[in-house]
Amino acid sequence: MPFVEKFLGRGVNIPEDRRYYAKKGLWAKPEGQEILFGLTEPFLVLAGGLDELDWLCEDGQPVEKDEAVIFAITGKIQYIEAPVPGIVFLNAPLRRNPGVVGRDPYGAGWLFKMKARTDARQALAASVDAHGYLESLRGSEGFKNPEGLKGGVSGICKAVYSGIREQKIS
Repeated sequence: MPFVEKFLGRGVNIPEDRRYYAKKGLWAKPEGQEILFGLTEPFLVLAGGLDELDWLCEDGQPVEKDEAVIFAITGKIQYIEAPVPGIVFLNAPLRRNPGVVGRDPYGAGWLFKMKARTDARQALAASVDAHGYLESLRGSEGFKNPEGLKGGVSGICKAVYSGIREQKIS
């Protein structure tokens, strides 16, 4: 399993037994005729964690590819979309306890599962393996700022943080 020791100040796992939708920050794991989906550790670190979840569809509802199924509040508002068309089944306990996603993103923190309209392997054709996902993260803030320094690596952010520190408020 790829493990990144320093990713925005934290260690993150990228399990090899899953597929990844890099731009969406989702992992996918086929289980028989269904596919489990959840948020990756790197996505959660970059998003600043997860505060709230709300369902945008009903359990057992058919959805189209790229249709928003979950509304999430992280460091900003996120719409989590179905990467494949099919019937969606939501992880109901997360509605009461969204913190499980941050504590166990690759286990009990899965978001939804889908019965895809096509074969699971065909449905996952647009995803990448763990090493492909790791490569997609190379240019991210997580790798550019491995120590997780305030203000990151952006010149503008550094200037703002430096300016705030130097202000004298009376």
